[in-house]
Amino acid sequence: MSCQATESTGPVVVLVVTWNSARVLPGFLDSLPAGMKGLDWRLVVADNDSSDETVAVVRAHAPDATVVETGRNGGYAFGVNAALRAAAREEDGYRAVLICNPDIRMGEGCAAALVEALGTPLPDGGRVGISVPLLHEEDGTLVHSLRRESSLTRALGEAVLGNRRAGRFPRWSELVTTPAAYTGRTCADWATGALMALSRECVAACGPWDESFFLYSEETEYCLRARDLGLRTRLEPSARATHLGGDSRISPRLWSLLVANRVRLYRRRHGLAATAAFRGAVLLRELSRAALGREPARAAVAALLRGPQSPHEV
Repeated sequence: MSCQATESTGPVVVLVVTWNSARVLPGFLDSLPAGMKGLDWRLVVADNDSSDETVAVVRAHAPDATVVETGRNGGYAFGVNAALRAAAREEDGYRAVLICNPDIRMGEGCAAALVEALGTPLPDGGRVGISVPLLHEEDGTLVHSLRRESSLTRALGEAVLGNRRAGRFPRWSELVTTPAAYTGRTCADWATGALMALSRECVAACGPWDESFFLYSEETEYCLRARDLGLRTRLEPSARATHLGGDSRISPRLWSLLVANRVRLYRRRHGLAATAAFRGAVLLRELSRAALGREPARAAVAALLRGPQSPHEV
């Protein structure tokens, strides 16, 4: 990947990882012209061996797109890396990367606002390396997309108070729920990865996404790695998008994977004793919800007690 040109050189690459996404892709592709308004851009789709009509939908709706058929479902980070390699091979390079879920619908000019924010100097001496939009659900509900880094006290606060109530207090929750945080340009340790713009500097400095996380925590790990290099994640509230949403909250398998990978990532950055305490606090939270009959929480408890059998299992 060439880094010799200036940050403003080249198009913006819209990068999408798909897996059996044929149902939501047409709406995403149709929304791109308005969402990318004012920018020179191109589309790269990495398909993780879909068994539906995903690839055919892309070729029909976006014939100029670069389609990378990875040949297997190696996970989200695996798909991101495949698409980044394809983007790097293009002769004109790129000025920024926009990583999108296929169930995102960008508002008009969303991408331009995100890209404009990249590289902005910050008071702490860092720069904006990752910018994220204000996200809403399909019914207009604000998505609390900003996060603080995991800690023992935050895991305990969420176990006792619940993450939404605890989210107003930086010490007691990973989730940021303070209303003021979503009205200004707020920096966070990481943010929901449904839609994020990455500067070329950030991509070059951080390198590939961590493919040991099959799904969930890969964007967390990447944002924290960028932050450690002085490249911060910041909300750009003038950029707006709708996220149709996933099923991690209702699927026992996906929720247990999310919870287990959260502990795995914590282990990467802390010692054994700290991780044991953190796992216990997360387990306490899931036990309290399992006692209310919530199946995803029961699956998470089983996963935490068993421990991951492989990076792709819970």
